[in-house]
Amino acid sequence: MSQVGARNLARLAEVALERLGDYPSLHFEGTWHNSAVMWGRGARLAGGLIDHGIEPGDRVVVFMENQPDVPVIYHAVARAGAVIVPAIFLLTSDELARVISDSGAKAAITSPAFRQTVADACKEAPSLQFIISVGEELEALESFDSVPIVPRGDDDLAALVYTGGTTGRSKGVMLTHANLWEAGRAGHRSSYVSGLKRSLVSLPLSHSYGLLVYSVSMHADEQVESVLMRWFDATSWLQLAQLHKTQIAAVVPSMIELLLEQPLEEYDLSDLRYVVSGAAPLRMGALEAFSRRVPGVEVREGYGLTESAAVCSANPPGAVKRGSVGLPLEGTEIRLVDDSGNEVSSSEPGEILIRSDLVMAGYWNDPELTKRTIEDGWLHTGDIGRLDSDGYLSIVDRKKDLIIRGGFNVFPHDVEQALLEHDSVEAACVLGRPDELHGEEVLAFVVISKGAEVPTEELLSFAKQRLGGYKYPREIHVLPSLPLTLVGKVDRKALRALLTKEGVTA
Repeated sequence: MSQVGARNLARLAEVALERLGDYPSLHFEGTWHNSAVMWGRGARLAGGLIDHGIEPGDRVVVFMENQPDVPVIYHAVARAGAVIVPAIFLLTSDELARVISDSGAKAAITSPAFRQTVADACKEAPSLQFIISVGEELEALESFDSVPIVPRGDDDLAALVYTGGTTGRSKGVMLTHANLWEAGRAGHRSSYVSGLKRSLVSLPLSHSYGLLVYSVSMHADEQVESVLMRWFDATSWLQLAQLHKTQIAAVVPSMIELLLEQPLEEYDLSDLRYVVSGAAPLRMGALEAFSRRVPGVEVREGYGLTESAAVCSANPPGAVKRGSVGLPLEGTEIRLVDDSGNEVSSSEPGEILIRSDLVMAGYWNDPELTKRTIEDGWLHTGDIGRLDSDGYLSIVDRKKDLIIRGGFNVFPHDVEQALLEHDSVEAACVLGRPDELHGEEVLAFVVISKGAEVPTEELLSFAKQRLGGYKYPREIHVLPSLPLTLVGKVDRKALRALLTKEGVTA
């Protein structure tokens, strides 16, 4: 039997409790939760999961909104030697079914509000053996005796995180215990400022960025009080920041855009010192406006992707370079190459390659794609960036067609397939266009069957019913045909030119 790795996530939680002691560590909707109580719940829940047949390496889907049960469940799954499969609650039952089927998950843990979605998904996911709802069912499993950490090595799988959906090109990213441990360690070291003890957590813990925040918290050098939001709401965010005098908060750019629509000057945010933005590029105008309207706050951008455990570079506190996503984290190498794989000169654009303990183990059930993505230990991100003379990285563009809306990945293929399910849609192509609020917005071009008349409102409603809340297109343009390249592929460049001609940039 393998040993418990030095970088095992369950061991990290245990060591954090020993180092920091018992204290009110998490506030949620009016109630404080003590660290030792949450740790104990996780240790007992691990025993319950094992008693119900969860074995080392089994996948457990966690499908719920933010609440104190989420870190308890993550600890329990890791302690039982199983694999966390976080799924954002915005997924439809069809999308969730594909996550469950592809991962081969044995169990799913959810909140009562989303149990029916999981139940519907189970009809297409035969691997799932049982569903646990938060409340009495979860409490029953917590009645078992706590168990020691089930031995799992540093390189064993800890989480399987799906990128942007569950169909077609969506991929399960395999993150090991070492990946997530290192992300938390390096993330903490890049951002630690003595005396910062109160954080506001509004990111979904099911997102890779949220997983990073969870891991960073366990590396803290001093007791940190986290105020957790069920989900982001701009007014509530400001009220909580004022009430709890929070000093640091991690956000995605669309959250900053929504905060800018609020009367910021009416709130006392004098304790807020740092806002850390990631998951998508932050508009310079939004950064400047937020900094101006909330004096004393330093907005720090970082960069990462699910395949690098959500992080690889960050702007250090007190040494922010605006317009950049910061310096490579400790232990991480970044190089930029041209299309031939040759390293580009300083300040020239090139594809971003990463080599680090942060880099994923690979894509689930896809060794060929893994081989193409990781070469000689270097992760090919598909993103284009520049490194300046000081080593700061800036993001120029993306080689891939990936759309990032509000910090969430949207694959055009997923949206196109949903539109093509409509009886009158013959062809579809989906693009992203810049959007001040969400970073990018999803729009679609479709070709309607000859003789059919389908209002765009009907198509929008059709797509909305089949796709998660962040994925469905907000605009649909009907064309007589889609432009094609010489090899018969849809010419996305021509479609972007068409939008520009019509006054809509894509």
